[in-house]
Amino acid sequence: MPAISDEARRSVLNEAERLRLLSSTERDLIRLVHEPGFSRWLDQIKSIGGCAHPIYLAGHTTTRDAVTGEVLRHYDTSNEPGGRMPVRCRNRRETRCEPCSYLHAGDTFHLVRSGLLGGKGVTDGVRHHPRLFVTLTAPSFGAVHRAGDGQVCRPRRDGGVCEHGRSLGCGQRHSDTDPIVGQPLCRDCYDYPGHVLWHALAGKLWNRYCHMLRRHLATTAGITQTRLREHLTLSFAKVAEYQDRGAVHFHAVIRLDGPDGPSSPPPLWATTDLLSDAVRSAADQVEVHTPYSPAAGERVIKWGKQRDVHAIRSDAFTESAVTDSAVAAYVAKYVSKSVGDSRGIDYRIQDFDSIRLAPVNAHLRALMATCWRLGGLPELEALNLRAWAHTLGYRGHVLTKSRQYSTTYGALRAVRADYQSGGVLALEDRETVTESAWRYVGSGHSPAEADIAYGIAEDLAHVREIRREMIAEGWKYAA
Repeated sequence: MPAISDEARRSVLNEAERLRLLSSTERDLIRLVHEPGFSRWLDQIKSIGGCAHPIYLAGHTTTRDAVTGEVLRHYDTSNEPGGRMPVRCRNRRETRCEPCSYLHAGDTFHLVRSGLLGGKGVTDGVRHHPRLFVTLTAPSFGAVHRAGDGQVCRPRRDGGVCEHGRSLGCGQRHSDTDPIVGQPLCRDCYDYPGHVLWHALAGKLWNRYCHMLRRHLATTAGITQTRLREHLTLSFAKVAEYQDRGAVHFHAVIRLDGPDGPSSPPPLWATTDLLSDAVRSAADQVEVHTPYSPAAGERVIKWGKQRDVHAIRSDAFTESAVTDSAVAAYVAKYVSKSVGDSRGIDYRIQDFDSIRLAPVNAHLRALMATCWRLGGLPELEALNLRAWAHTLGYRGHVLTKSRQYSTTYGALRAVRADYQSGGVLALEDRETVTESAWRYVGSGHSPAEADIAYGIAEDLAHVREIRREMIAEGWKYAA
């Protein structure tokens, strides 16, 4: 065996020393770039937009001609890096995966906009139907600090204190980023059980509100509610948003269609003004009741007094802020948000100690603790307050819509998948049979993979920003 020279030995030792001084991420990066399938893996991560937490699948898909049995397309992950294929996590939350939340927001924009202007399977006539953009809020559960264009938070000339000895006013001027915004002036006065229970039944309140709205429309038209469906249908799409005080409010697009849905116009008496009056009067009257509890009593759940109702104008009315595209963009913006954007957390709480250690302010911690305490009561068990303590008791979907409002997320994703797969449309004139077998084999990134994926997502976001600037400046470019 040939002897190892002192120089070679020192070289190996120096390399080992250098590797020891590297961080774990740097060592993982060296490992990653030396993998034989690194370039293919890089292409895969680019194809899913730099997803922050991809799902890895293994399997195959084969498409055959149903008559001849000819194989038209075959894909197998056996030749992919690691024998697997990454797919998007599709998480809508911007705090969890920004690339997927951007894609979800884009789908939401087209979903809402098609219900205002037509397209995506919706007739163009909907743009002439009565349409409103409505905001419904939670009631007040106690005075909180607020920001507002340099205005004094809560001016109170006569001073005064609450029964707990705390001031009833605030003479400060808070900025939007001031952490005290949304905090109660007195936590002992704040109705934490009422706040949590309102959240738990907000979805039921909305459903009851839709029924009440149909009743008010029928009453105004002088017909029974059971016959309203013979004259018109009510369609909507709504999104939930958390305020600084940790309370949810709803933004909704409400539209009147004819008896056959978007393809038919509503009757002439179904005007925008009539819909606006019905929206307001129904909001005043609708209510639901919580289950009775000796600890919290029986609460009446109603909408707050702060409401906004605006007719949606055509995009041609540039002087109006409530246009078709503006409303669609507004709803899409908030569909990627969560309680985490209101200084909360976006993961489930497993025990009470997790609330005590949660990185949130005292107000949100008190709401979570109230969820946990009320969720342990047998009479309130059906509300699942402990399971939704991280969302402050609110358990509804961030976006819901009526069936006939517009297209669906599934349809939008199917069209995108057909486009990205390439060549699928060419098979539409042939009867085919597809055989697939897939299994889950992992998820997430290693430290180095996460850094690379983040860089890819940043590059794509930068390209989008450049394109937006080019469009704003009137440039024309090839899609």
